[in-house]
Amino acid sequence: MRLSQFHLRTEKETPAEAEIASHRLMLKAGMIRKLAAGLYTWSPLGLRVLRKVERVVREEMDRAGAIEMAMPSVQPKELWEETGRWAKFGPQLLKIRDRKEQEYCFTPTAEEAVTDFFRQEFSSYKQLPVNLYQITTKFRDEIRPRFGVMRAREFLMKDAYSFHIDEDSLQAEYRNMYATYTRIFTRLGLKFRAVAADTGAIGGSASHEFQVLAESGEDALAYSDGSDYAANVELAEAIAPGPRPAPAEALREVATPVQKTCEEVAALLGIPLARTVKSVALIGADADGAPQFILALVRGDHVLNEIKLAKLPGLAEYRLASEAEILEHLGSEPGFLGPRQPRRPIRVIADRTVAAMADFVVGANKSGFHLAGVNWGRDLPEPEVADIRNVVEGDPSPDGRGVLRIARGIEVGHVFALGRKYSEAMHCRVLDAAGKAVPPMMGCYGIGVSRIVAAAIEQNHDAAGIVWPEPMAPWRVAVCVINPKADPAVTAAAEALYAELTAAGIDTALDDRGLRPGAMFADIELIGIPHRVVVSARGLETGQFEYRARTAAEAETLDKAALLRRLGIG
Repeated sequence: MRLSQFHLRTEKETPAEAEIASHRLMLKAGMIRKLAAGLYTWSPLGLRVLRKVERVVREEMDRAGAIEMAMPSVQPKELWEETGRWAKFGPQLLKIRDRKEQEYCFTPTAEEAVTDFFRQEFSSYKQLPVNLYQITTKFRDEIRPRFGVMRAREFLMKDAYSFHIDEDSLQAEYRNMYATYTRIFTRLGLKFRAVAADTGAIGGSASHEFQVLAESGEDALAYSDGSDYAANVELAEAIAPGPRPAPAEALREVATPVQKTCEEVAALLGIPLARTVKSVALIGADADGAPQFILALVRGDHVLNEIKLAKLPGLAEYRLASEAEILEHLGSEPGFLGPRQPRRPIRVIADRTVAAMADFVVGANKSGFHLAGVNWGRDLPEPEVADIRNVVEGDPSPDGRGVLRIARGIEVGHVFALGRKYSEAMHCRVLDAAGKAVPPMMGCYGIGVSRIVAAAIEQNHDAAGIVWPEPMAPWRVAVCVINPKADPAVTAAAEALYAELTAAGIDTALDDRGLRPGAMFADIELIGIPHRVVVSARGLETGQFEYRARTAAEAETLDKAALLRRLGIG
C-alpha cells in the first residue's frame, strides 16, 4: 500500500475525552472517529487491524470444524419472549419498532435466533454435533459507554453456538473451543489467561473467560503461584481458615461517637482492620418467597462479593435494605449495625472468615457504639456460613497448591456450556437414537473482535505509540522514502524494495508522502508498524538501508541481504 494513496490522518494532541491508553492511541493514530456516545467509525487504518484479527478468528474456527453463517442483527420481540429475555435482559437491550408498530431488538447476542434456525433445519441426532458461528455487529445499550471501543455500544463479535445430543458431546466441543481460543490468542501475540468465570446472564453449567493481561483491565483475576488454577475474582473461592480461636476477651460496649466505618473504628481502638466485622443489611426472600431481612457479615478489610451472595437461597434478587427497614429490624442507624439482639428476627450470613473469628468488633445496634470482644457461641448464636467475599492476594489457592495472586485483565473471549436452557425454553427437539424427541444440549462461544484491538494496545504500547504484535499490525513493514522528489534514484530504490517485499508476501506500506523524516517516523511509530526501513541518498551511496524494529532502542545499518534476512526472506 502506497501511503500517498491511503487515508492516514494522525493527531499530535492527546484527546481530552480519552481515559485509557487504547482509546487515546486509537484516536491519535486515526484508527477510529467518534460518531456518538459508544459509536465509532473505523477508518481505513483501523479496519486493516480489525480485519487481521477477524481473519485469525475465522481461520481457527474453520480449522476447529465450526460452520460460518449469518443471522439478522434485528430480531423480533416474540423470539426473545420465548426465553423470557425480552424482559430479563434489561435496559441494555435496544428495542425498536417498525412502521407497523411491531417490536424488535438490535441483538446483543444470538442464542434465540440460532436456536430458531436449528429447530427448523435439524431433526436427528445423526446431524449432530454441529457448531454454527458468525462474525457480525452487536449492540448493547451501555448506561455509560467509555474507553473507546473497549466498552462501546456497537461492537464486532464472533459468536458461535454448538448443539449436541448428550453431555459428553457438549464437553468434547467445549474443550475443542477452549483449545481453539487458546490458538487464536496465541496467534495474535497476546499475553492472556483462561480463567473460570460466572455464567452470568447467558446461563449454563460451565464458563471460562479469556483475559488479556493489562494493568488497565476492568476485571480482577486470581491465580495460584503454585498451580494452573485461575478464576475471575467474582468466582474464585475463598477457602475457610483454620479452627476458630477460643475467646480471650470479655464482651464490652465501646463508644464510637462518629466512627461509622470499620476503618474509622479500627483507628479509634488502635486495632488491625482485620479485627473488625462489616455488617451489610439486605432484603431477600424466605422459603415462602416473603421479604426477609438479612445481615451479611464480612471482615472489615474484605469486600462483599455480590455474585456469590446472589447464588445463596433467597438472594437471587436481593437489594439493600432501606434506613426505615434497618431501624425496624435492628433499631439503629447505618454505621453501627451488628447481629446481636436485633429487634425482630433476622437471617445472619457470615463469611467463612468471619465465622472463624474470635474477639472481634462489630456494631452494637446503638447509635454511637460498637461491641468489642464479640464471640460466636458465647455472645452470638452460630451463624449461617457461606463464602461471600472476594479473595485477596495471599489467600490459599482453592486447589490446595500455592497462594493466590491478583492480576488485572480485559475479557476478550468467553466459552459457556449452556446445557438445555434455550432448547427447552424454545421447545427445540431432535430425535435421539431411540427415536425419542429430546432437547439438544448447547454450548455458546463468544469473542469480542473489536475489543481485542483495544486490549492489544493496552498490553502493547509505549510513549511513542502503539507496539502491535506482528499478526495484528496494519502492515508488517514500512518502507520510508527520504526526500523522494529530490532524487529519482531514491524513489526507484524504495519502489524496488517495496515491490520485492510485497512479492515475498510481506504486508508492506510504502511511505511516499514526502514528509520530513521526523514527522514520518513519528507517524510510523504511532501506528505501530513492527519494522521500519529507511531509503535515503546517503544509504544508497554505500548500498545500505537504515533498519529499526519498533521495539528497538536504536536503528541499524544493514546491506540488502542482511535486511532481507532480518525480515524473514532468504
